[in-house]
Amino acid sequence: MNILITGGAGFIGSAVIRHIIANTEDLVINVDKLTYAGNLNSLNEVTNSSRYAFEKVDICNRAELDRLFRQYQPDAVMHLAAESHVDRSIDDPAAFIKTNIIGTYVLLEATRGYWNQLDFEKRSAFRFHHISTDEVYGDLQGTDGLFTETTAYAPSSPYSASKASSDHLVRAWERTYALPTIISNCSNNYGPYHFPEKLIPLMILNALEGKALPIYGNGLQIRDWIFVEDHARALYKVVTEGEIGETYNIGGHNQKANIDVVQTICSIIERIMPSKPKGIESYQSLITYVEDRPGHDVRYAIDATKIERELNWKPQETFETGILKTVLWYLDNRQWWSCVLDGSYNREHLDARKEGIKQ
Repeated sequence: MNILITGGAGFIGSAVIRHIIANTEDLVINVDKLTYAGNLNSLNEVTNSSRYAFEKVDICNRAELDRLFRQYQPDAVMHLAAESHVDRSIDDPAAFIKTNIIGTYVLLEATRGYWNQLDFEKRSAFRFHHISTDEVYGDLQGTDGLFTETTAYAPSSPYSASKASSDHLVRAWERTYALPTIISNCSNNYGPYHFPEKLIPLMILNALEGKALPIYGNGLQIRDWIFVEDHARALYKVVTEGEIGETYNIGGHNQKANIDVVQTICSIIERIMPSKPKGIESYQSLITYVEDRPGHDVRYAIDATKIERELNWKPQETFETGILKTVLWYLDNRQWWSCVLDGSYNREHLDARKEGIKQ
C-alpha cells in the first residue's frame, strides 16, 4: 500500500513509520508541518529508504493536500497530526482548535475529494484511520471502571475537547458521505523519541541533570501506559484489518499513578548510574510536588478487549520492561535529546530544506 501519514515526525507518528518501513513492503508519505514537536531526527533510520517520502505540509492547506493526493495516490490515510500537550492547550488553546479541529476538517474534505474520483476497486479498499486519545472520555471515578468504545465523551481540557471534536467530525463524514473511516483511542504512550516536555522523558532527563522532578498535586493521578512500539503495531493492525465505521480502544494494561512512575524511573537510574550529579543524595530526593494543573483528570484506564479479540493484538511490553528500555534509550541517545533541548534540531531541518536534501 501507499500510506499517507500525517504528523509522521511526531512521537507516535515516527514510531508508526519506523514500524511500517521495517516490517512491511508498504510505501509511506510523511506529511508534517514540523512544529516544535516534529523532529525528523526520529526518522534517520528510514530517511534513505526508497519507500519513504517526506512532505512539509500543513494539514490546514487544502491546495497542498490536494497536490499530495494527486501525486502519491494513497491507498490509506493515517491521521496523527495534532497538537497534544495538555498544559500548552490550557495556556494557548487557539493552536489546538486550528490543527485538531480545522485541520481534521480540511483533511477529511481533501480525502473525500480524492476518494470520490477513485475507481470502484480502489474506493472499496481505501481507509481513513483517525488516531485519537482516551482523554476524550474525561476521567474515571474509583478504581474499577474502564473506558470502552461506547463510553460517553466528557473531555476536560482544551486539548481533549479538540480531539473529541475531531472524532465527531470523522464519524459524521463516515455517516453522511460514506467515507470509509476508522477511529482508535489510545492510552498514554511512552518510549524512545518522546519529546522532553512529557512526563516520562522529562523525569529521566531532569534526573540525569540533577534537576527537580516536578509532580502535579499529590501525584496520585492514574494513567494506563503503553509502550509506543506496541501502539504502532496496533495502529497498523487497525488500518489494515479494522472494520469501517468501528472504534478500537488501545491500552497497555498498565495502570500506574504518576508518583509510582517517577519513583520507578528514579530506581532504575539509581541502579544503572549510582554516581549522581554533585550534591544529590538520591534521585528520589529530587521529587517536588507542585500546584496541580486546572481540570486535571484523576484516572484513565482502557478496556482493550475489542482489539485483542477482533484484530488479535496484544501489547508485548509490560510497564517494567518498557520503562527499562525507555530509560536505557535516553542514556544511549544523548545526541537526539540534546538537540531537542538546545533547539538545534529545528535549525537542522531548516538547513536541510535550504540545501535541498531529501528528507
